[in-house]
This record gives sequence, structure tokens and C-alpha cells, in this order.
Amino acid sequence: TGFLHLGGLRTALYNYVFAKQNQGTFILRVEDTDQNRVVPGAAEGIEDMLDWAGIPPDESPRRGGSFGPYQQSHRLDLYRRASDVLLERGAAYRCFCTPQRLELLKKEALRSQQTPRYDNRCRHLTPTEVSEKLSQGLDWVVRFRLEKGVEPFRDLVYGWSKHEVADVEGDPVILKGDGFPTYHLANVVDDHYMGISHVLRGTEWLTSTSKHLLLYKAFGWDPPQFGHLPLLLNKDGGKLSKRQGDIFLERFAQDGYLPEALLDIITNCGSGFAEKQMGRTLEELISQFEIGRITTHSALLDLEKLPEFNRIHLTRHIENEGLRQKLIRELQLLVEHVYGDQQVDQEVLEKEYVEQVLLLRKGHISFLKNLVSSDYSYLWVRPSVSREQLQTISAEVDEIGKLVLGLMTRQAAVLTVEELNKDLRSLQKQTKETKYSSVMKLLRLALSGQQHGPSVAEMMVTLGPKEVCGRIHKALSS
Repeated sequence: TGFLHLGGLRTALYNYVFAKQNQGTFILRVEDTDQNRVVPGAAEGIEDMLDWAGIPPDESPRRGGSFGPYQQSHRLDLYRRASDVLLERGAAYRCFCTPQRLELLKKEALRSQQTPRYDNRCRHLTPTEVSEKLSQGLDWVVRFRLEKGVEPFRDLVYGWSKHEVADVEGDPVILKGDGFPTYHLANVVDDHYMGISHVLRGTEWLTSTSKHLLLYKAFGWDPPQFGHLPLLLNKDGGKLSKRQGDIFLERFAQDGYLPEALLDIITNCGSGFAEKQMGRTLEELISQFEIGRITTHSALLDLEKLPEFNRIHLTRHIENEGLRQKLIRELQLLVEHVYGDQQVDQEVLEKEYVEQVLLLRKGHISFLKNLVSSDYSYLWVRPSVSREQLQTISAEVDEIGKLVLGLMTRQAAVLTVEELNKDLRSLQKQTKETKYSSVMKLLRLALSGQQHGPSVAEMMVTLGPKEVCGRIHKALSS
């Protein structure tokens, strides 16, 4: 019924981590039995985003598996046969109530300030009355008989729990008139036939679990173990907003977030781990997860901290030889996309130069796209600055240029902003009459063609000695 958002990602992640920790199988099953709410492309989108996030299912509609099909709309015969079993056993019955009658019941309940519920009217029809109505061609659905006296069950998160559903609900529909099952029947049947051992799902299903256990009992099946995960909320305790698409994974992927940063922040704000710790990898999440540590408190998510999580994981990617190669290719494409219509010299797209930029800016940027912002345009577009322009700042252009070239050839392989700032201070003292601010202005113009941006020392560090010397030579000879 929709695309994968942060709440769904967290549920998937806990299932994935739990499965991997226990050498189990992580299964994606698509529940599309409410045909009125199916969103075209959503099922494919969910699987795409799980792949992107690095937590792909072992069995799914796309990957297949021994217990398929993994899409409920392709399993309708199985649900119809299961509902027939319950009808034969008297655990379910056909209901002929019209939508109009059900709507009246609902309005009446609301008028008297009661919770709307079905009044179980058709539960009491005799076999003869049912046959008569069927012969008249009346529409019908199948309802499950809720019995009183449910047994308590032990939830993996909430502990012992039970809900006397028969006291607060009418008998639920398990097979609709269009032949599609409801969630309650489809999930119970699928969990049984797919051999599901554990289900981790949202806390909104906790009160329905007693109902599901009654269904398992009616079939004579053993249920899986259930664990219900507390809600994921905004830092102010409100629901995460789906309205602007702010919490859908596609949005985060488009905005340049790394999947590791999302997995990190949604586990950091929740529970299930010994301590809060930024920068955990998926392997660390798997090894550190303890289902007994999940608390029943809602998890408060502060998305303002996400760029910092991304910075930590981007730094790790840059440090990793294999992952860095992927970033180099991405950055080359970004530069061509953003600065393609300007005179980008092919040399600044060479792997060695791009790699150097990444290594030098490591820890300073939260996103790869930061490196193609206007502040960093000097990295990709070599300035066309004439000697005359530089002479308007200082008549000592040649002297300053030679001093900088000398400084660059003397410098050790690794430049640091701190050391360079000291060197530039002492360099200025070797000029006859040019103030420090003018030296900086002249160098900024020669290196970037701009009057604003990062400090000159930072520019020189990021460009590296070879590129700095090339630009100074070019400016002096033009």
C-alpha cells in the first residue's frame, strides 16, 4: 500500500539482524490483499530499497524461494481452502449483511459514543437459512468466530500479554466478497505454510495477536514466536510525517545519504543494543543485537542529527580502498553534471586528483555533493586570471608567486592547514609592502578566481602542491 519509509526500514532491519544472528532466513512477503489500497510499483520499490539499504531478503517475490509465491494476491486458492476448513469445522461462518447495514451499525455506535463493532448477527443462522440465502445469490463474506477465554502469550518484547478480543470486537471478516483474504487469515496461513519461526512487527499488531492465536488454534497449528517493536516517532513524540515524503527511503537516497547512516540512526535512537554508539556498521549491529534489550518505550528519532551520522559513514567509505573507488566514480559524474558546461580541464577529472580531494576532505564533508557546491568550485574549474588582475591587488605579484612556488616545493608530502597558515604568515613578512590580507586576496584569486570561499590554506591543502604550482605558473604567465 505504499513505499518503504523509516519505520518499515527499522522493522525490516530488526528482522534481518535477528535472522542473520541466528543463521536464519530473512523473508520478504508482499501483502497486497487490500486491492483498493495497492500502490502501483510499491512492491518493487520496497525490494529495491531493501537492496539499496544492504539488507536484501533471502526469499522474496523477486528472488523466489522454496515457499513461494511470495505475493499474497498469487496465493488466493490457499486462503479459500483454509477458510473452507474453518467453515466445515464451525470455526467460521458466512455473513450476508449488506454494506448499508454495517454502515448503520457503525453510525449507531458512534452516536451512542461506543466503539463500532459487528453484532455477530449472521453467527446464529441455521444451515437451512444459509442454504436459502446462497440459493438467492446473495453476496457473502466469511467471518471467524471469536471465542472467549484467550490464552496469554509471551511476546519477545512486551512479555506476557493477552487481549480478550471477543469482549471488544465483533467477529472479524477473514475472506472478503472479492475472494481476497484479510490480513488476519492471510498472515496466519502464510506463516504456517512458509514455516515461519519468528515474526518481528510493529506494536500496532500487539492487540490483534490474541485473535491470530485463536485462528492458529482453530486450524490446529503451532504459532510462531511474536515480538512487537515500539513505535518510531519524531524527537517531539509526534508521528513521522509521510505527507511530504520526508521519511521515504527514495528521498534519502536522492539526497545523497548513505544507507549505513540510516541503519545507524534508527538503531541508535531505539533499543536492542547494549549502548548508544554512533558509527556502527551492519556487521556490528548483527553481532551486538540482543532481542531482550528491546524496550517498550517509543523510539524518538532526531533527523537533524542524520547529516552527522552520514559524515561518520562517508569518512569510513573514503578510508576503505574498495568503497573509495566507487566514490571516485560518483564524484567524477557529479563534477561533469554540475560543471559540465564550464571549462572543466580533463586533468581535474583524473582518478588520482579526485582521490586526493576525497582523502583531503575526509571528515570535513557530510555528503559527496558538498564537494560540488559553489564553495568547492575552485577544485574543478581552473580559473582564468590575468597577471593584470593580480597586479591591481599588489605590484609584488612575481615575488609573491616565487615565494609560494618555493614554499610548495619545500613542503613535505602531507600539507596541513595549521602549518600552511604559519608558513603564509612568514612568507608575507618577506614582501616589501604587501599586507597579509592582500597576499591572501591575491592567492585566493590566483587559485580560485573567486573572492570568497574556504581559507587560502584550506584551498592549498585540498588542491595539493602540484595543482597549486600549476595555477600560480598559469596566472603569472597569462
